[in-house]
Amino acid sequence: MTIHDLQQSLAQFARERDWEQFHTPKNLVMALLGEAGELAEIFQWLTPAQSRSVMDENDRAQAVRHEMADVLAYLLRLADVTGVDLEQALAEKIELNRQRYPVDLAQGRATKYTSLKA
Repeated sequence: MTIHDLQQSLAQFARERDWEQFHTPKNLVMALLGEAGELAEIFQWLTPAQSRSVMDENDRAQAVRHEMADVLAYLLRLADVTGVDLEQALAEKIELNRQRYPVDLAQGRATKYTSLKA
């Protein structure tokens, strides 16, 4: 399925339930943040090593997949409702980040790009 196909499926799901009235940009952002919070909760108290192996435990892996799907669903609905082409937006952002984080300055560093200029 393409991004467009997923958006169409989500729009139909909302339309069938008469939920489009609730899918305002504000409400979709709030729902997206809520779902991102639920995803973060799974990882909240894990050590770095535990977080890397989170998908090894079936129940936890399923929870991660479901929360990630919820985050993606709300992001796709938000993009659809606001008319944002996510593929184009991501391509633009990748190019912008290539300029902001040149390999010779950023490779292997976690510092913010503004601190690299100093």
